[in-house]
Amino acid sequence: MLQFILRRLGIMALTMLCLTVVVFFLISLEPNLKKLAISQTESRATQEQLESWLLRNGYRQNFFVRYGQWLGVVKKQPNIDASTGKATPRFVFCDEADVPTYSGILQGDFGCSTKFRVPVAAKLFPALGATGLLMFWVMVTMVPVSLLIGVLAGMREGSRTDRVLSAASIMTTATPEYVSGVIFSVVFASWLGWLNGSAASATAQGITFYNFTLPVMTMAVYGIGYIARMTRASMVEVMTQQYIRTARLKGLSFSAVVIKHALRNALIAPFTVIMLQFPWLLTGVVIVETMFRYQGFGYTLVEAASNNDIDLLLGCSLVSVFVVLFTQLLSDIGYAYLNPRIRVQ
Repeated sequence: MLQFILRRLGIMALTMLCLTVVVFFLISLEPNLKKLAISQTESRATQEQLESWLLRNGYRQNFFVRYGQWLGVVKKQPNIDASTGKATPRFVFCDEADVPTYSGILQGDFGCSTKFRVPVAAKLFPALGATGLLMFWVMVTMVPVSLLIGVLAGMREGSRTDRVLSAASIMTTATPEYVSGVIFSVVFASWLGWLNGSAASATAQGITFYNFTLPVMTMAVYGIGYIARMTRASMVEVMTQQYIRTARLKGLSFSAVVIKHALRNALIAPFTVIMLQFPWLLTGVVIVETMFRYQGFGYTLVEAASNNDIDLLLGCSLVSVFVVLFTQLLSDIGYAYLNPRIRVQ
C-alpha cells in the first residue's frame, strides 16, 4: 500500500506539472498580456507604453524562464529603472525583492495579485477557507440524506417508496445549480420574505442566510439525487446476492439483514462517488458563489479571470488540480480498505 501511495503521489506531481504548463501557456497568450497591461496602466496608454510595461515587469521574457520563476527554480529579476539604473521591485504593494532571488511556488510564494494588489496567498487561502466551510456543510447535509434515500429506495425495489424517491432523485439531479438557486431565491425572497434585503448587502454582512444557507441548499439538492441513485443501484444489486438470501433463511429479521450484511457492501460504490463530489463542488461553487455573492474560492476565481489576474489564476488552477488528484487518491485508498477483494499489486 505504501508503494502504491508513493507511486500515485509521483503521478500527481507529474500531472500537476503538466497541467500548470498548459494553464501557464494559455494565460500567457498575447491577448491576455495586453489586457493585463491595459488594466495596470492608464486607459489612454499608447501601444508603446503598454509594451514598455510588459517588458519592464518581465512578461516579455522567455516562456520557460517565466514558468521557472513561477515555480521557483529560476531567479526572479527585479525591474531596472531606466532613469536611475537602480533595481526596483516589480510590484511594490506585494513587497517583492529588489534583488534577484528564488521566489516561487516551491518557496511558498504564489505571486502577486494585480487585481487586489496583495500577495496571492493573502487572497487565495482565506477564500479557500470560506469555500471549505461551505463545502463542509454541503457534505454534512448531502451525504446522510442521499444515503438514506438510496438505501430506502433500494431495500424494496419496485415499491411505491422506491418509485417516489427515485423520481425525486432524478428531478433534483436534472436541475442545474443556477436554476435551483433562482428557485430558492424566489421562494424565500418573494413568497416567504425571509431575506429582507440581505441579498443586496450580503457582501458587507459576511455570512448570511442569503449567501450561505441558500448556496448550501442549492449544491446539496443537486448532489443528493446523484448519490441517492448510485446508492439505490448498489443496494438493489446487493439485496439479490446469495448471502443475503442465506441470512434471511437463517431467520434474521429484514432490518438486521440490511444493517449487518447489505449496508456495508452497498456503500462501497457510493463511497467513490462521494469522494469525487469534492472536485464537482469546486466547479459548482464558481456558479453558486457568484450568484449569491459568497466571497469564496469560486468568487475569487471569477474575479481573477475577469481582470486577467495571472498569478491569482495560476494559484487557483494549482489548487483545483491538487484537490482533484488528492481526492482521487483518497478514493482509491478508501475503496481498497472497504472492499477486501481489492489487492494492491
